Amino acid sequence: MSILNLDALRSASLNREPFDFLVVPSFIAPDALERVNTDYPEIDRPRNYRLDELEFGAAFERFVEELSGPDFRAAIGEKFGVDLEGKPTAVTVRGRCEKNDGNIHTDSKTKIITVLIYFNEAWPYEGGRLRLLRSAENIEDYAEEIVPLGGTLLAFRRCDHSYHGHKPYDGQRRMVQLSWVEPKRVGSYRDKRKKFIWKLKRKLGISSGGRLRTN
Repeated sequence: MSILNLDALRSASLNREPFDFLVVPSFIAPDALERVNTDYPEIDRPRNYRLDELEFGAAFERFVEELSGPDFRAAIGEKFGVDLEGKPTAVTVRGRCEKNDGNIHTDSKTKIITVLIYFNEAWPYEGGRLRLLRSAENIEDYAEEIVPLGGTLLAFRRCDHSYHGHKPYDGQRRMVQLSWVEPKRVGSYRDKRKKFIWKLKRKLGISSGGRLRTN
């Protein structure tokens, strides 16, 4: 049985204001969510991690495979009217949030569509609720507020006014982000990774022909 509820995604309404977005509260069913959370990577620092930096179990791996697969890509492309065929993806995982996170931004210009999926089983806090904003100046002037409850999906089209952010929160906030990006972004990631590995090898005294495990 699929972890992703693509029927719920296909039936979701696409909102046009203040920019194109949709929210699917039941994108991951509770039983599947429990399995994925059990196999979620152990993360103790408030930053975005690439998949190759983490260790995780089979249910989380299957979730990522479905998220990166053609059926999900086709469903998102159809909803937003965007051809995502052949566009590379960038996936990052987050486990914690700190008080200086959530500043208002639009996302990188190289992103086409951004997808956020949340995994916390409860969210009684005021902070950490993502707001889709009408401007870059006022966190209180929002069109939609997304509570980061487990199983909820948010997808939006990146543009020059896709402002979003949240009030401060410090603690666990599990989230996976997938973005379809322009190819040059993937090249930039690869260049940065090669540079990082080269520096680390040099620091550890590993020869250029040696292998360094990075996952």
